Amino acid sequence: MAEKLTPYDPAEDLTSDASAAIFMAEAFETEDAGYIAHALGVVARARGMTQIANETGLSREQLYRSFSENGNPTLKTTISVMKALGVSLTAKVHSEPGREGPA
Repeated sequence: MAEKLTPYDPAEDLTSDASAAIFMAEAFETEDAGYIAHALGVVARARGMTQIANETGLSREQLYRSFSENGNPTLKTTISVMKALGVSLTAKVHSEPGREGPA
């Protein structure tokens, strides 16, 4: 008899700010815009999409659509959600072999 498997939802394991920050940092390291948007949606679901909608002024439906598998959130939406989640974007210089750092 085959075992019945249930889908895994990573949002269920993001129970602290630290776990959400680690999850997002790993997503940023992929440099894959689609995966980063997906990860942001997972963190938003973990916190509660209604709460995020209230804090950003966006509708829950818009948030779900923007951060779905086929979504393509605008930078404005992404930054609004990140702010509501307490996550920030930072810039750093890429270190490339043979390239000197900033002067």
